[in-house]
Amino acid sequence: MKYDTIIFDLDGTLLNTLDDLMDSLNVALTNRGYEPRTYEEVRSFVGNGVRKLVERALPIHSTEEEIEQCLADFTQHYKLNMQNKTRPYDGIMILLMDLNRFGYKLGIVSNKFDSAVKKLSKEYFGDLIKVAIGESPTVKKKPAPDSIFTAIKELDSDINKTIFVGDSDTDVQTAKNAGIPCVGVTWGFRTREVLRNEGADYIIDTPKELLTII
Repeated sequence: MKYDTIIFDLDGTLLNTLDDLMDSLNVALTNRGYEPRTYEEVRSFVGNGVRKLVERALPIHSTEEEIEQCLADFTQHYKLNMQNKTRPYDGIMILLMDLNRFGYKLGIVSNKFDSAVKKLSKEYFGDLIKVAIGESPTVKKKPAPDSIFTAIKELDSDINKTIFVGDSDTDVQTAKNAGIPCVGVTWGFRTREVLRNEGADYIIDTPKELLTII
């Protein structure tokens, strides 16, 4: 077995979370008197954590206080509404069940806040994925490799037998910083061109294609 551990990004890779993220962001923006953002705008803003999402959505010269207020509104709304429209991408559940049947160790690392990552992982994937790590004061955000190293340790795995799967340029950078191969997926929030230009080792169009790589 070339790899025995597969670590996934969450948003844009396993779960399509964009509608719920957009709804919570636009609630926060309109609460503060700003114009709501479009689906495509929000799609371009995600990938570096919720604070960066809020910063990108606000006017460019927004103050630190304005960012913090909008972030607080977003977080409060999202905690209660993160599962309204969020769903696994087509083929993901079958892939995860197959990987479990074949004995692979599976984990999630995400720039979403840690409590949300753990909740969504448990709600949608149950025991199929054993480790889920999000943004917290103790683990640096992607593209820092810390979350991958933490997941590998918690899974009792070997970095030399680990591969990372994600949908964004940040994910490719994270894998490179960790020194492991990256599989870029085209069904998420970034384009094939972005993944190719960033240097993804593999690019797949459907979840089942991952089985041909590992």
